[in-house]
Order: sequence, then C-alpha cells, then structure tokens
Amino acid sequence: MAILSLKNVVKQYHNHKAVDDVSFDVEKQRIFGLLGPNGAGKTSIIRIITSITGADSGEVLLDGELLNGYHPRYIGYMPEERGLYKKMKVGEQLLYLAQLKGLSTKDAKLKIDYWLKKFEITEWWHKKVEELSKGMQQKIQFVATVVHDPKLIILDEPFTGLDPINTNLIKEEIRKLKENGTSIIFSTHRMEQVEEICEDIVLINGGQVMLEGTVAQIKQDFKENTYRLEFEGPEPNFDNFKVVEKSEHSVVIQLQDGEEGNDILKHAVNQGCHIISFNEILPSLNDIFIKQVEAAN
Repeated sequence: MAILSLKNVVKQYHNHKAVDDVSFDVEKQRIFGLLGPNGAGKTSIIRIITSITGADSGEVLLDGELLNGYHPRYIGYMPEERGLYKKMKVGEQLLYLAQLKGLSTKDAKLKIDYWLKKFEITEWWHKKVEELSKGMQQKIQFVATVVHDPKLIILDEPFTGLDPINTNLIKEEIRKLKENGTSIIFSTHRMEQVEEICEDIVLINGGQVMLEGTVAQIKQDFKENTYRLEFEGPEPNFDNFKVVEKSEHSVVIQLQDGEEGNDILKHAVNQGCHIISFNEILPSLNDIFIKQVEAAN
C-alpha cells in the first residue's frame, strides 16, 4: 500500500503551470527519489504534500486519507533552504519545533535527548545556531525533521554542507529509519546519491512525470546491450561483433539482434583468451536523466 498518492495534481501560478496533471505513488517503507532539473516542479509538489500550498485540482492522499490539516504532524520536511532560527539555542529550537508537531514537552525532551546522544552532540544544547558550522546546523535540521517519528520524511538536498563522514552518518540513519517502517522522499540533483540510496524514482520535467519505476527496472529498460570484456595477453579477434570501444586489455561490444552475452564469452574462450572479467554495462541514472530531459526539451 502507498503511504502517499498523488492523483492528477495541478498547480498553476499566474500563467505558469508548475505541476501539470502529476500522478505517482510512494510505497510504504521505501526510499523514493523525486528527481528533475531546476524549475521542473519538484518544490511545488513538495509544498503541496506538506500543505504549505494547496493543489488547484487533483487529490493527495496520505496513508489512504485525503490530505487534511492534521497530516503535517505525520510528515517530516527538511527543506533545501534551511529554516533554523540563528539566534535561538539548539535545545530550545528543537523543543519548539517538536512541540509544533504535537509532542508534549516531556516527550519532546526525551526524543531530542535520544537524537543528540546518537549524534554525540549533547553539548550543543545551549549553543546558538549561529555558532555552529553549516555541517553542524545540518545535523540539527535533520534531528528537527525526524524527532516526532513521522510516517513520511521529505529530504531536499540533505547532504549539502556535510563532510564525507557526516554524510555517511546521515545515510546510515536514513536507512535505519526506512528499516523501522518510515517512508522517505529524497530530492536531489546528485544522481550518484540516488543510485546509492533510492529504490524507486519519479522524474519530473516541465511539471509533468517523464519517468517512474524502480531504479533497477529503469536501468534495465534503458540498457543498450553492451558488454565489457577484460583480458590478458594478445587481443582476440572480434570482427564478427560490433565493437564500440577497445583498449589494450579490454573491449566493449554491443550485441545485435539474435546475439547473447554468452556468444562473446564462447568466442573469446575458443581463441584461447585469458579472461579477467566480463560484465554487462548498465546506464547510470545520470545518463538516463540527461537523455530524457534533453529529449523532452
């Protein structure tokens, strides 16, 4: 069952249709990539999901119910433009934000204490936000996003400003949240992060859905039947195949109709080739993203 469903959602600003008949589902306990170039409509969609703005038409359902005024407390949103109050102390700010999501003072303090201990930053409670580095502020923003145990978390460019160690720390927490039942929407321009983290994606361009599905299936759908063979010794003769790239110890072959990967292996073995590795080349999400957006434009 889907934790979130958008059905024929439309949002227009003056003469610009930012969201144009968009429909997609985010399944429960999945990490879902919301992708698209600048101006594609991603931010407008997120604002509708979080009830910051309303759709002009269409339906948004959270856990099977039409979106209503109570639902924001079940959603955690970490915007790309961070929203911390610079002059407030970390503890006071987290307490305030947690109470806005419906937690009592007692429960909020327990939850905040849990996360500060987990990140080994309990000494930050009395520090003002402006005293923290961008990376430290990012950690506080993440805690504010998840402290109320939301059903759905929306993370917009969550790794901006983080060093590699803290990036891995947040990635690990994202995976743990997912394993414990949370559903996560991950919005970013970094396609390598999408491939590493996301299970499903939707690609938005010009306010419309261009592509939707699991990461694995989309990569299969866009593959070009190319294989890389690495070898030692003299180069085998591959005149019977379509060679698209080769170097001293490797060759890339694109299969034609009726050919199979095993045909390449058999041909190499029959020539006495010492094979080091053989693998199918799947397109990266970055390649697919660029091709789809360029084709649409």
